Amino acid sequence: MKPQIEVVVGDITTQHVDVIVNAANPSLMGGGGVDGAIHRAAGPQLLEACKVVRQQQGECPPGHAVITLAGDLPAKAVIHTVGPVWHGGEQNEARILEDAYRNCLNLAAANNYCTIAFPAIATGVYGFPRAAAAEIAVNTVSDYLTRRRLPERVYFVCYDEENAQLYKRLLTQRGQDSDA
Repeated sequence: MKPQIEVVVGDITTQHVDVIVNAANPSLMGGGGVDGAIHRAAGPQLLEACKVVRQQQGECPPGHAVITLAGDLPAKAVIHTVGPVWHGGEQNEARILEDAYRNCLNLAAANNYCTIAFPAIATGVYGFPRAAAAEIAVNTVSDYLTRRRLPERVYFVCYDEENAQLYKRLLTQRGQDSDA
């Protein structure tokens, strides 16, 4: 059986999965980093879908997640989640990041999606330390998958080999194969 979790070095906007996760800002209107890349690759339909979500519920708070269509991306949908801004770890950042991953997984499962690709949430301009964020991501996703049928496969899509090695090492420590 292939591993349930795989680490991939690459561009999340090119992943052929059911759903990709966008490390969004609360406005859902695009921005820098992975958020900007996803919005550019998806085309104007994604921004329009995000505007509808904003009209319905307002901003997306840290730790929460919403789902939209994927526009021009090869995925079927985009789950937008807002990670915590790092303030030294004293403002529940770890719990909020866990919530972000768990809420994305819950939305994927609720929509019967089998495959999901995550970027390193909150590690860019939000400043969450990469190693700590990777540990939270791996632990939260691994624990979730032990109790749920969906999603069947999770990909951690890393922009560079250095970050990918963090995830691979953590998966190996948990006794999970991480070869992509």
